[in-house]
Amino acid sequence: MAFATTIGNLRQKQLNFPDSHEGLSLLKRFTRRTFARLFGSAALAPAALTNLATSAPAQTGHSPSARSFPQGFLWGSATASYQVEGAVNEDGRGPSIWDTFSHTPGKINNGDTGDVADDHYHRYKEDVQIMKALGLKTYRFSVAWPRVFPQGTGTPNPKGLDFYNRLVDELLAANIQPYCTLFHWDLPEALEDKGGWQSRDTSEAFATYAGYVAQHLSDRVKHFMTLNEMRSFVDIGYKDGRHAPGLKLPPAGVNQVRHHAVLAHGLGVQAIRAHAKPGTKVGLAENATACVPVIETPEHIAAAKKATREQNAGYLTAIMEGRYTDAYLAHAAADAPKFTPADMKAIGSPIDFVGLNIYTPSYIRADDSARGFATVPPPASFPHMMSNWLHVGPEALYWGPKLAAEVWNIKEIYITENGASSADVLTPDGHVYDSDRVMYLRNYLTQLHRAVSEGVPVRGYFLWSLLDNYEWADGYAYRFGIHYVDFKTQKRTPKLSAHFYHEVISRNGLA
Repeated sequence: MAFATTIGNLRQKQLNFPDSHEGLSLLKRFTRRTFARLFGSAALAPAALTNLATSAPAQTGHSPSARSFPQGFLWGSATASYQVEGAVNEDGRGPSIWDTFSHTPGKINNGDTGDVADDHYHRYKEDVQIMKALGLKTYRFSVAWPRVFPQGTGTPNPKGLDFYNRLVDELLAANIQPYCTLFHWDLPEALEDKGGWQSRDTSEAFATYAGYVAQHLSDRVKHFMTLNEMRSFVDIGYKDGRHAPGLKLPPAGVNQVRHHAVLAHGLGVQAIRAHAKPGTKVGLAENATACVPVIETPEHIAAAKKATREQNAGYLTAIMEGRYTDAYLAHAAADAPKFTPADMKAIGSPIDFVGLNIYTPSYIRADDSARGFATVPPPASFPHMMSNWLHVGPEALYWGPKLAAEVWNIKEIYITENGASSADVLTPDGHVYDSDRVMYLRNYLTQLHRAVSEGVPVRGYFLWSLLDNYEWADGYAYRFGIHYVDFKTQKRTPKLSAHFYHEVISRNGLA
């Protein structure tokens, strides 16, 4: 019997019963194995079952618009240059600190490097088609600074910029809006040799680079982010030494690096505004600590609001307020960064939107200390994804943007990263059933819906990540993509989470 005829008969039989019980009973008995016989593949059955379920909301009692997002909400995904591009020695690209660090024995899991990664540099057209099939409305990519300025400063490299011109054009042809991040950790090695982020000169070099890229891409790219996750590349790269450039500076040195990072952001904002086409919007993508009240009572909520400001004092608070908090400077004492009023004015340059990278919560409780709050560390039993640090706390995607909007009166927010690692296994018939990632995304997006339904100004969501990729010091051991990548053949395979996200985008919401 033809599949369409079978389903048609079942639906007709269902419609013939006012209470629909017999029809629903027949649908339930129409098992996955029955679908497999009709399709010739059991793997396709879940998608067909999903289509059936969504076609008859009245019978199931679930409205597809019950948890809809606002019209025009932007569903996207994100990647980063060193994590996906490969082609590290092509078309005049200079070396970055990650090229140097990844080739240093003992620094990266399994000795992995980003030399090839996802080969996105050569396969970007294929990847854009994957985005289009997924239904993405927008895509967040990063420009590799050493492609455009191989030495970090000086003469730009036209071939390096040409790649991003081609990528942007391909995205627009697929009706996908490009969102551009200007720095996602791949600092030119030539600048690191001169002090890197320990030097104020790097902040100024970044501004020159940012203005140049904005000048050449802003005719088509309307949203630019200056730096990605300053907290991560400063603390993990210059304090802990686990990421490039692998330094373990004393507190005063770390605080000065932190200051140069936020200064680079501020000078970058000014340079973009000076060189970009009219109508260009400027922001950043920061992994601000998402403070969550340990219990939703007035005293803990108030404590989480205080913590939002102080726990982000060295980064987002300084940017949004143009000053370091008294508590931050008092805590740093003699190790406080050296800065001028002109620095702080630049750092506080007005921005058009804030991007928040949110993965985990920081639970906050009220206490009687001078700060008025305390962090509640996760117990050993706290659930997490494959990455030990990635504790599962969906409410972070509610309280993170909500409190940021309240503390700093932000009018436009994007969740510029959210996603999860999983122990993804490719089955013999070529599928990945990452039900844990689907669980993670469903729960986090439910909390994001809670936020937007209450008027929190989140305009879009960028899932991390489109593809399995090079995960920094973890190499290729941890997979964050919703498409499985065989790094030997570069074959891309959509996971169960990709089908889930496609449904979310199609519905503009959750079932």
